[in-house]
Amino acid sequence: MSKSIKKIGVFTSGGDSPGMNAAIRSVVRTCAYHQIESVGIYRGYQGMIEGDFKPMNARSVKDIINKGGTILKSARSDEFRTPEGRKKAYEQLKKENIDALVAIGGDGTFTGSLIFNSEYNFPVIGIPGTIDNDIFGTSHTLGYDTALNTVVEAIDKIRDTASSHNRLFFIEVMGRDAGHIALNVGVGAGAEEILIPEEDLGLDRLLESLRRSRRTGKTSSIVIVAEGDKIGKSVFELRDYVEENLTEYEVRVSVLGHMQRGGSPSCFDRVLASRMGVKAVESLLEGKSNFMVGLNDDKMSLTPLDQAIKGQSKINLELLRVSDIMTT
Repeated sequence: MSKSIKKIGVFTSGGDSPGMNAAIRSVVRTCAYHQIESVGIYRGYQGMIEGDFKPMNARSVKDIINKGGTILKSARSDEFRTPEGRKKAYEQLKKENIDALVAIGGDGTFTGSLIFNSEYNFPVIGIPGTIDNDIFGTSHTLGYDTALNTVVEAIDKIRDTASSHNRLFFIEVMGRDAGHIALNVGVGAGAEEILIPEEDLGLDRLLESLRRSRRTGKTSSIVIVAEGDKIGKSVFELRDYVEENLTEYEVRVSVLGHMQRGGSPSCFDRVLASRMGVKAVESLLEGKSNFMVGLNDDKMSLTPLDQAIKGQSKINLELLRVSDIMTT
């Protein structure tokens, strides 16, 4: 164990995701277990610049494992993008005698940490917190499993309405650059089609698929659309195109939006967050830095931050094939 680290700061940055509070709890209690101090940094990098710190102990994080969002808040910081802003952050950390950081967030959070480390050689370990599951180096990011459950529950309710009124529903889910949510919930909710950025289905194929569904006796359909899908400019453009070419369908659009980020974390995310927090703190105490904690083959692993940022998470090709078979 590294004797140079006596106080660890923990912060959340970027979009919130269920499980962040459980990760904060794990970091703080692992610090307490190893008899080192922990400090909560509020509002991400902006709070770091402003010295918005609060000492934390095992009791500070009671009753938060089940809560969504993040008790440490999150905020954008244009100031941290500048050398002057990062210098202020460094001075605040040294003033508080903070020796290392645990950064909970996504690509943007890790990029900031990597630059900060290169300038000040400040030890940092990242925990991936984003519902999109689009970070290389882990099979699951914090909040992803909860988001899947939230979305499937919403789709099940929409299907009741679709069936009652013989409607076609386009349901847009989060996933600007990756279709992990759309693919998994599409299979899990029994969608007739799934549109993701990684696969260009094409308008003609979409129409033919919907016509085939109609011919086989389906009077209602659900199409899941990842927000980054390239088939149309927007889900509303897709609706208009289908209405023009398939007049027998009454088409509706439902954009699930930020509800996907909310809610109490699933058991899986709570356990994952607990494991990641322990691994992050103990990696810092072992003298490691510039790594992201991840889950691979049900084991905790470390991926260099630059690889986590630059690498691309891959869509599950087997699940893609399953979805094709299930929509037959």
